[in-house]
Amino acid sequence: MKKLLITLCATASLLFIDANDTHAQSTTHTVVAGDTFYKLGQQYGVPVTAIQRANNKSSSTIMVGEQLTIPSSVSAAEKELLARLVFAEAEGESYAGKVAVATVVLNRVDHKDFPNSVRGVVEEVSNGYYAFSPVKDGRINLAADNESIRAVNEAIAFRGQGAGSLFFYNPATATNHWNSTRTETIRIGNHVFAK
Repeated sequence: MKKLLITLCATASLLFIDANDTHAQSTTHTVVAGDTFYKLGQQYGVPVTAIQRANNKSSSTIMVGEQLTIPSSVSAAEKELLARLVFAEAEGESYAGKVAVATVVLNRVDHKDFPNSVRGVVEEVSNGYYAFSPVKDGRINLAADNESIRAVNEAIAFRGQGAGSLFFYNPATATNHWNSTRTETIRIGNHVFAK
């Protein structure tokens, strides 16, 4: 068997799983030439670290023909919902901005102060206020574009990494200035991200 050294790369072919699949399932993947943990993370929408952990890998080396367990992650239905949110919230923003919006949702799922599912976070209403305006105004029902789908897969692949942003807002259009009291993590395009 030929050893392959895994390196992170910016290009990868992406797969977006059937949106009618309502639950995430683990699967087995047979390594082929050119596979990397990064590519597998994007293909299956699973954090790279989760794939490595599920296969007891402390390095980035995998072998052609090796069977890897791909752990369950975000369901296809939740990916589709998240991609629609990204499209509605970050239309006109850069690809990096779209990835960052998806990351905020995933960070909330993992945080103790928010619901523990993508759907729960996206549809959350607190004190009569929607967490995301596209849910209130119906833009959440618009179909996601390919870039938003790619952004969701990338955010999932790198889940748990980054600055821990839990909020984002556009200072030019925000009517509630509470977000501006939070610790800023990064600015991308028109959005300020914070925790």
